[in-house]
Amino acid sequence: MIYLDLFIGFLKVGFFAFGGAYGAIPLIRDVVLDYGWLTDETLAYMIAVSESTPGPIMLNLATYVGSSQAGILGSALATTAVTLPSYVAILGIMCLMQNFMKNKYVQAVLRGLKPCVIGIVLATGLFMVVNNCLSHTPDIVDVRSLIMTLLLAGIVFGYKKWKKEKFPPLMLIAVSAVLGVVVYGI
Repeated sequence: MIYLDLFIGFLKVGFFAFGGAYGAIPLIRDVVLDYGWLTDETLAYMIAVSESTPGPIMLNLATYVGSSQAGILGSALATTAVTLPSYVAILGIMCLMQNFMKNKYVQAVLRGLKPCVIGIVLATGLFMVVNNCLSHTPDIVDVRSLIMTLLLAGIVFGYKKWKKEKFPPLMLIAVSAVLGVVVYGI
């Protein structure tokens, strides 16, 4: 039964995830919490790990959840299920691409989806920041997380203002790791 649940759960994520991995995080969260596979806290940790490891976040999360719930077969099923809809869609689009992408209605739908995806990514980011800055006791702020979040935001925005370019993502991961060791390791 767990194998079928993993396949169906991550197939839903694969079907309805628009906007890439960050847009899929709320869907993954709903699935793993509904089935009781992970807690909110464990999911937040796994998102952080998935962001810092090679590969797409959605794929890394599916692989981890599948593995933690049903071993190697569960991992393979969850990973296959989350990628299957995209794979089939890409094959279909490739067959119809020449005329399909030129259609004004298709272009209108794609332009309409952009603001939705931006809103989903922004809401997910804000949820993660707020959730991370609150301690395990409700209504109490985790000062270390708040300071670290503000410091990272200051570094990113300061760098952009100073250098007139985006802060490199790999550098952000490295700085975050060092700050995490300094803030939480001491």
